[in-house]
Amino acid sequence: MLRTSNPAFSAKNLRTSVAHTAEDAMTINGSIQKTGLLVLLAFLGATYTWGQFSSSPELAQTWMFGGAIGGFIAAMVIVFKRNLAKYVAPIYAILEGLFLGAISAYFNAMFPAEGIVMRAIALTFGVLFAMLMFYRAGIIKPTERFRSGVLAATGGVALVYFVTFIANMFGANMTFMYESSLLGIGISLVIVVIAALNLILDFDFIEKGAKAGLNKDTEWYAAFGLMVTLVWLYIEILRLLSLLAGRD
Repeated sequence: MLRTSNPAFSAKNLRTSVAHTAEDAMTINGSIQKTGLLVLLAFLGATYTWGQFSSSPELAQTWMFGGAIGGFIAAMVIVFKRNLAKYVAPIYAILEGLFLGAISAYFNAMFPAEGIVMRAIALTFGVLFAMLMFYRAGIIKPTERFRSGVLAATGGVALVYFVTFIANMFGANMTFMYESSLLGIGISLVIVVIAALNLILDFDFIEKGAKAGLNKDTEWYAAFGLMVTLVWLYIEILRLLSLLAGRD
């Protein structure tokens, strides 16, 4: 059964995407290659806004908000129009790169002596490869109970994000999540773990999607979904490192 907490990998969205021939079928290698391309495009976008931050912080901030909003719109287009993934996923990656480059430069300016951005990048890819090893070795198995637990936890995080956003709009004090206290660090660490566990579900979907013979265009959809998780994981690791650095 093709189930995952990532909306981009919804079974409802993909159950009709079966290839008619072996040549048109999704493969694991094809999904990996397209994920690599999206990561490269995001890196190029991030390089631009990172460079802009030192010379024009205001412009970099504009690109950051534009990238975040544009990336969200692109993501929604892909989720609801999966056949457009091969066209929109590269745009999504570039827009997210613009956002990530600017926000990374901001954190780097806040903690210049910590090397916080390079550490966040290294930890993100370290977690990615560790989760892949755990998945391939069968150390972490995506059972139905595991899927349900990760799905519930991810939904809980989304609810917390939403409630915090609304509460801050109305002037409520919800800054405890972003303070360098033990509570703030603990919450951030839990979210990092939940994001990491989503990678297991993403790997499982890609493998089962290839075995099910989904069409080759689904590789773009799968790459997009994995990219969504990686962006989330990187941002949460960056935030966790900033909270830890704030206690020094």
